[in-house]
Amino acid sequence: MTYLYAFLFAGSACALAQIILDNTKLTPGHITSLYTVLGALLSFLGLYDGFIEKFGAGATVLISNFGHMLYSSALQGYYEEGLLGIFSGMLCKSSLAITGAIVFSFIVALFFNSKD
Repeated sequence: MTYLYAFLFAGSACALAQIILDNTKLTPGHITSLYTVLGALLSFLGLYDGFIEKFGAGATVLISNFGHMLYSSALQGYYEEGLLGIFSGMLCKSSLAITGAIVFSFIVALFFNSKD
């Protein structure tokens, strides 16, 4: 049942993004930013942790989880180090994902050619 919930949550979020993309003048970059801010907002409201508990990987693979990680890391940095901890701790949780994306993108770029 967990797999079904994860699929339905992530699938509905992606379907909503596709509907927004098809019916508005927003670009994929706008939608990515919108989902990131939405993830941070849901985290601020205390709802995103519940989504992760209920939908598991369906809530953690979306770009909205990046906003959640940024917010929760900044909040943790604030509690540990004060106001400057917001900036120093913001990328603590997401640095592994960012580094992995850069490294794997480089490896893929070595083996494949871009379309001209």
